[in-house]
This record gives sequence, C-alpha cells and structure tokens, in this order.
Amino acid sequence: MELSDYGMSRERGYLSHYEIDEIALPDQFAPILRAAARLSALLTSGRVRHFLDKLPDPQITDWATTAPEEEVRTAMVHYSFLVQAYVWGEAQPPAHLPANLSRPMCALADRLGQAPLLPYSGYVLDNWYRLDKSEPVSLDNIGMYQNFLCGEDENWFVLVHVAIEAEAGVLLDNAARLVAVARDRNEAEATRLLREMDAAWERIYAHFARMPERCDPYMYFHRVRPYIHGWANNPALDGGLIYEGMDRYEGKPQAFRGQTGSQSSIVPAMDALFQVGHSDDPLKSFLDELHHYRPVQHRRFIEDIAAQSTLRDFVSSTDNAELKGGFNACVEQAARFRTRHLEYAASYINKQAGSIAGNDPDVGTGGTPFMKYLKKHRDENRAQLV
Repeated sequence: MELSDYGMSRERGYLSHYEIDEIALPDQFAPILRAAARLSALLTSGRVRHFLDKLPDPQITDWATTAPEEEVRTAMVHYSFLVQAYVWGEAQPPAHLPANLSRPMCALADRLGQAPLLPYSGYVLDNWYRLDKSEPVSLDNIGMYQNFLCGEDENWFVLVHVAIEAEAGVLLDNAARLVAVARDRNEAEATRLLREMDAAWERIYAHFARMPERCDPYMYFHRVRPYIHGWANNPALDGGLIYEGMDRYEGKPQAFRGQTGSQSSIVPAMDALFQVGHSDDPLKSFLDELHHYRPVQHRRFIEDIAAQSTLRDFVSSTDNAELKGGFNACVEQAARFRTRHLEYAASYINKQAGSIAGNDPDVGTGGTPFMKYLKKHRDENRAQLV
C-alpha cells in the first residue's frame, strides 16, 4: 500500500494535496464566490436567505463531471457553506432548499461521491492554506479560507483540526507500511514504525490540547456549532430538507447527517490497523453510517487497511516485549485521544446545552446521542491491548 494511491501523503495525511487559495474557479462561479466571501455580512444582516435566493444557478452539472477534482472540491467548500447558511442562518430553518442552491450542490456532491451538504472534508480537509508558502503546515502558519462568521473561535476550531490532520500523516503512512511489515513478520521494523506512531500521537495530542486557547466553549456552542448541523434527527426540520429541482428525491425531505469531527478518518484507520472493534450501540451504528460521508479515497484506504491488516495477530504471536509495548502504546494513544474528545464534548456541548430549554445536551451535530457511548468506545478501545 502507498499513500499516494489514495491521494494522501506523509506530510499532509488526509488534507488536500493543494491549497484552496491557489485554485481558481471558472467565471460562472463569480456571483457565488462573491456571496461566499461576504457570508459573514449576509448572516449578520439577519436575512441571509433574501440574498442567497437571488444567486444564479450556474448550471454546472456537465462541468462537475469533467472539471479537475481540485476545482470541484473547492466549489464544494463554498457551496456547502452557502447551503448551511441558508438553512441555519435565520431563526427558523426552511422546509425547502431552493433549486439555485440544491442543483449545483447535488452536482458537486455526485462527482465527489458525498452527500449534498457540508462534509468534514469541505469544512476542514479542503478549507485551509498556508500563510507563508515557504513554511510548513503548522498552527501558526495556516488560515481558514471559507468561514461563516469569521471569528477567532471559528477559525481556531477548524485550524486545530487541520494541524491534527497534517500531523496524522505519519500515522497513516506507517499504517500502510505496517500492513506489509506484519505480513513479512519483521519485528524490528514493526517496532520502529510503532515508536514513530507513538511520537506522532504525542504531537497530535499537543495540538488537540490547545483547542481552549482560542476557541471558547460558549462561543463555540453559540457562534460556531449552529451552522454545522445536518438535517437528520433534527426536530427543527421535521424529517429533513426538501431539495427543490431535484427530481430524484421526488419532493421528499432528505435527512442527511451533519458535519462532525467523527467524519475524520484518522481514528477509523487506526482501529482498522490495530483491529480494535466495538460492540453494537447507537454510536457504532452512527459511525458506520458516517463512513459513507467521507471522501471516496479515504473510505477505500480504511477498508483496505481493515481487509489487509494482520498486525494484531502478528504481535500477539511473538514474545517480543518491545514490539508488544509499541503496539499497546499506540492503542492506548487512540484511547487517550478519545478521552480528550469526550472531555471536549462535555465542556463544549453538554454543559453549554444543558441550560437551554428544548436542547438535548447529549445530541451531537451529526444527530445522535454521544456522551454515554463515547465513554463506552473509549473503554472498549483501552481494553484491547495485547
């Protein structure tokens, strides 16, 4: 296995191999790009739909099937933000998404094999750029390109994820190598790769720990989170959202899952490599469903790792204490990461929502209860050492 076969790299992991500020879209996107650039102002006006209703439909169905992937993904970023703003940018969500947004949104999603709303890939993986192109991807050298309200808390929330995804390139590259190394039963090389992964996890955890520096829980809950909800399991939308102009939906509401960090492919790839499993529960069903919201190549990478990894059996069959120690250190790192996620879910969502009438503090942006099952998955992870 080679990361390049999946559009990935050791330096950037799942992040886009290009930077969004370097991608130019055709002239037909000019009105859309103008609206996207001033989305914060449109939202602040309190009548964002009034302005988005006036956007032309650029008729991109044919273009989306043949255009360079970088351009399609860039258009997906902008359109998915406009769609989310249309739905959640005023006090009451609409029952319908107008055809001037639904048609291009669906054309882009069809080309990319994703759902027609904001995905994690559009929110994070494809929505960043380096401030200084001569310097590496790091928290002090990256910007969020497309925003909703443009506040520091919104930027920082996304950029911490970008930094984590970049750091995870080492995990993914070593995971691909370990598939072959385990098959060849090379204990020394497996131990070396696992030690590298353990060190990369430390850097990832250091980035994750910085979230509170510039993203306040109150601001996140009230100024960032409202725009990234989906249409599934959301009582405000009564069964979903109708995509006008899309005959294939037959005028029926569509209940798609919202953007969530759980769409990141880092932990699922590690679970696949280390053959960490979870018993059935609502969160497992939810995460299994979210697999189909990931970019196609990232799905394929996880599936190929899961199908080919014999690492657990290899490590379990040896008496090599160093090898087992490296394996267990990485399994524990994933559990530690899940613990920090649980802590953030408690402070950024659970505690903030608990004081608001009608809000279920245990329901995430993806539309599923999470607190109880995040603990369960963390504990199951931790229990599967060798």
